[in-house]
Amino acid sequence: MQRENRIGTPFFELSEVDSSNNYAMRQVQAHLAVHGSVWFAHYQKAGKGQRGKVWNAEHSQNIMMSAAIEPSIISVDEQFVINAAVALACNDFLIKYAVDEISIKWPNDLYWKDRKAGGILIENVVSGEILKWSIIGIGININQTLFPTALKNPVSLKQITGSTFNVIDMAKELCDHLEVRWQQTLQMSNDELMKEYCSHLYKRDEQVTFKNSNEIFTAIVRGVTRRGELLLEKKEGIVAYSSIEWL
Repeated sequence: MQRENRIGTPFFELSEVDSSNNYAMRQVQAHLAVHGSVWFAHYQKAGKGQRGKVWNAEHSQNIMMSAAIEPSIISVDEQFVINAAVALACNDFLIKYAVDEISIKWPNDLYWKDRKAGGILIENVVSGEILKWSIIGIGININQTLFPTALKNPVSLKQITGSTFNVIDMAKELCDHLEVRWQQTLQMSNDELMKEYCSHLYKRDEQVTFKNSNEIFTAIVRGVTRRGELLLEKKEGIVAYSSIEWL
């Protein structure tokens, strides 16, 4: 198993793909990927977001990339720790430029104040009880300033800072942050990593309105379990949700 590569080595640029995650998965399935491989897409025809949503982005204006890692050291039951590490890496990256009010909206949206700066989609290849591969898809708004009206609350680093960035340089810098957090997953306990993830949680200890099936209710966001469930404090106590809609 080849693990000596840093994340971002090798780094491939793709002019156009359906989605970087789909492309990365095809490379893994064809045995053409090594741990640390990253594919940066200048344009995605069918970018993938959480829960089947489409990720819309202008050509060559944003980070749209996927990394392949071999995470077999992590148990299938605790695979959310990969999400936590990736979200923290993105958080580290954004804080450098946006300075403050960066947070992680469960399960894996990246927020500046109450606006979405990016998102993460991780797709795992599992064999029995072993995580063979994780395809880490990351989209972060960098230079785009006009967004589809259907998007509720997008924001880019250019809108936050007033600066224009080199998206390839930014993507490679993000790879460095991913490598740091990946190494932490190998060295730290899952509890430590999850504690830090929860410390950056969007609306933590605040009352928020949610929808679960046909039920709309308010609850206080308290944290996230090692299995990736959102912990909400309701009248009857703390309840863990694996899937729920923010309103």
